[in-house]
Amino acid sequence: MISVVVLISGSGSNLLALLQKSENPIYPAKIVAVGSDCDAAGLEHAELYEVDTFVVNPAQFSSKEDWATTLLANVQHHQPDLVVLAGFMRILPANFVTALKGKLINIHPSLLPEFKGAHAVRDALAAGVTKTGVTIHYVDEGIDTGDIIVQSEVLIEPGDSERTLHERIKKVEHELLAATIEQLAHQQSPVAKL
Repeated sequence: MISVVVLISGSGSNLLALLQKSENPIYPAKIVAVGSDCDAAGLEHAELYEVDTFVVNPAQFSSKEDWATTLLANVQHHQPDLVVLAGFMRILPANFVTALKGKLINIHPSLLPEFKGAHAVRDALAAGVTKTGVTIHYVDEGIDTGDIIVQSEVLIEPGDSERTLHERIKKVEHELLAATIEQLAHQQSPVAKL
């Protein structure tokens, strides 16, 4: 059984899917805390599941590094085996990333290295591609540049809007994230494509 801290910035749909999955006693991961950079709506999911929460708002700090140091202290207080960025919309400074190297993963709504950054779904539609997907990767000091753990394709359908495509991507994210954490918990090498 591994312990997991999840960091979010929004509605927390991936978090909710993980909380539901972790209710199964044979699921090999337990969410021990959920953190955010703001008063995110998704924190309510953690509270419903009686999981500790914390908020570290960057506006209250004089530098990104000071903010990251406090965020890291909150994360490390829970001694997680794994830290999951699940819709966490801040770029993390090097001091945070370095301290958690090899234990910090992110879920991203595209087939990296295509469509990095915060508008991946919109960018995929604007590019006119026929498929996009989901990538889970280790976090490094770059933006969506860490080693890829696993990817899954999502076809773009005629008439897709950003909202409809993102909803289909989220369904894949929920399953892929839970399965990847399970694989990491069992210390097996995840397959390159699912």
